[in-house]
Parts: sequence; C-alpha cells; structure tokens
Amino acid sequence: MEINYFFEEIKEFNTGIKTTDWISQTIINEGKTVGEINIIFCNDEYLLKINQEHLTHDYYTDIITFDYSENTLISGDLFISKDRVEENAEEYKVSFENELNRVIIHGILHLIGYNDKSESEIKEMRTKENYYLDKLI
Repeated sequence: MEINYFFEEIKEFNTGIKTTDWISQTIINEGKTVGEINIIFCNDEYLLKINQEHLTHDYYTDIITFDYSENTLISGDLFISKDRVEENAEEYKVSFENELNRVIIHGILHLIGYNDKSESEIKEMRTKENYYLDKLI
C-alpha cells in the first residue's frame, strides 16, 4: 500500500493529513485492496499537455486518471489541476479543500471501477462522492 503525492510546476500545498487514510478506507470499504496510487498536482498547462498527448483531447480538465488496477488491487495515477480546482471551487461556492477532496475521491472511484458516461452512472458517482466526502469530516 502506497499513496504518494507529487507537485509538478506548482508550489507544494498541504493536502491534509487525513487524506491518505481516507483514500485507503474508501478503497477498503469498496472491497478492494490499496496498491500504489500517485496523486500528481499540477497546473492547467501541464494537464492540458497530458490531455492532448495521451487522450487527444484539446481542453482543460480538473483530473485525468490513469488506471493500472489489477483485479481487486487498486493502483493508478491521478493528475489534478490545482488551477481547475480553484476555479471550480469559486464557481460552485465551496472551499478549495472541499472541491479538491471531491476531485480526489472522483479519481479514486474511477480506479475502483465507477464510471460517469451515462446519466445513471453520473448519479451513482455523485452519490458515492457525497457518501465518502461525508466520511472525511
């Protein structure tokens, strides 16, 4: 089990001491095992380049998840744009910390196997996000 945090092209910031335990508990609660998870915080331009090069998408996004999970062992890389999280927090009138945690848990839920392509999947994803956000408090 290893959850690592990296900062690319941005100044380091505190992600909160409880974050690692919260991520681990979420994965365990979903009946899975924690593998190696890397959370890479970056700026918009860094994430845009990844989006263009790896997904052939030419737009800004708050998170890109690369899933390396095998069976029940959850592993992957979460690339999170601090710029997008700040902007979304302002737009939705929530704290930066709240929006950051929502984005993190969203990526973790993708690694666990949840999707958000259809309306029913989006509803299930939001329900899970809210459930686990409540567990963090």
